Amino acid sequence: MSASGCITNYRRSVGRSSLRARSRALNDGTLWSIALVAFIAVYREVFETVLFYQTLWLQAGAGGQHMVLIGFLSAAVALVVLAWLIFKFSVRLPLRLFFAVNSALLYLLAVVFAGKGVAALQEAGKLPASSVHFPTIDVLGVYPTLQTLGLQALLVIAAVVFVLMSRRKTVGSG
Repeated sequence: MSASGCITNYRRSVGRSSLRARSRALNDGTLWSIALVAFIAVYREVFETVLFYQTLWLQAGAGGQHMVLIGFLSAAVALVVLAWLIFKFSVRLPLRLFFAVNSALLYLLAVVFAGKGVAALQEAGKLPASSVHFPTIDVLGVYPTLQTLGLQALLVIAAVVFVLMSRRKTVGSG
């Protein structure tokens, strides 16, 4: 009984001190600073998204702009469905798996963008292009040059090394 009473008293004191800390932060303006930083971070992400879509829209040209619009609307619908699923089943959402899949998709985009970026610089004559026998997969940013394939291979190797090191660290600590 006494341990239970200690825990209850501790929770009450922590609750009171937490309330005082929140009130003090609100009065000091700390909470407003955090809100401002959060707003700037979200605003920056929105700005980057607008720039990304503007570039995509211009690169697609008149013939492909309807596909950009279809992709945007599909992504918006998928986002709404995902948000609904997260709110509905948030207690059972496996966050580790969610962020692992999200990280893998973002890394895949980095590999694609690296290939497309190198190809664009080669097209502009800013980087040399050493052709090799390899298929072109435009959607994945894979082009048959030593430079694009080398950079993409380096990124894939870095990802594999990172995953192996984190698994080794997890196994060693667990």
